[in-house]
Amino acid sequence: MTPARLPSASRQKAFTLIELLVVMAIVAVLLGLLLPAVQKVREAAARTQCLNNLKQIGLAFTNHHDAYGAFPTGGWKWSTPPYYLNGQPASGAQQRAGWGFQVLPFLEGDNAWKGGLASNDLNRIRIAISTTNKVFFCPSRRVPQTVTYSDPEYMNGMYLTHALCDYAASNWQGTGVVQQYMPIRMADITDGSSNTFLVGDKRLNLRSLGQVQNDDGVGYTSGWSVDTIRRTDKGPKPDYYGDGGSGKKRFGSSHTGGLNMVFADGSVHFIPYSIAQTTFSYLGNKSDGHVISGMDF
Repeated sequence: MTPARLPSASRQKAFTLIELLVVMAIVAVLLGLLLPAVQKVREAAARTQCLNNLKQIGLAFTNHHDAYGAFPTGGWKWSTPPYYLNGQPASGAQQRAGWGFQVLPFLEGDNAWKGGLASNDLNRIRIAISTTNKVFFCPSRRVPQTVTYSDPEYMNGMYLTHALCDYAASNWQGTGVVQQYMPIRMADITDGSSNTFLVGDKRLNLRSLGQVQNDDGVGYTSGWSVDTIRRTDKGPKPDYYGDGGSGKKRFGSSHTGGLNMVFADGSVHFIPYSIAQTTFSYLGNKSDGHVISGMDF
């Protein structure tokens, strides 16, 4: 007896090889279109968060000025850690650490600023320099990060952990708002606070992230050094991925097309890498007599 055949409509039809290849090709094209779009959305969100970080830093500078009558300094030297007087953080010209340490109480970093519950200055310093603050990190580049090492010129070669930072103040030439040793007042910014840089993204070698670099090793508490101070007499450049080398004291970022900078009035602007060198230099100088229009950058 011949078995009955199923009606043709009920049979399952398999994909042919050609049909499978066509489907795979379509999926590949769709993924090729989707991934760049997803990356753009992520970068836009990261750039916005970076902008918000700098806005908070700018507000912290303003609050510091209100509390102490001046903006924070750039500290003394790269090898001078946070300085405490009678168990309390020193301020103004007496504070040897850089601007990052000095604005901590205005960035919800009061505990790190005071050195936690440590009973002596050595342990206060350890806590302060090792405590990361997410506001100091650009999400386009990395999450909060530390490095641990010893240097004979820093605290007699003690093995220490340093919390890093993605932002730097203007400027290395000593013509900006953040200067070595001496604090600057708002009244000293004769070009106007809306025409003067305060802090922005700093350029780094991405290949060496997480390793001790000469411009990314001491961290946010660093006194006057390229960790926390950059130049404006040379234009900004994007981060790069190289074999050795550093950011060359320049401002820069992992953003596409430019970097974020907060001005002395607290406003944050996206500065393109294509900005004219003279304009960038003028914006870095608090009192050169050049008033720059927003159309120039």
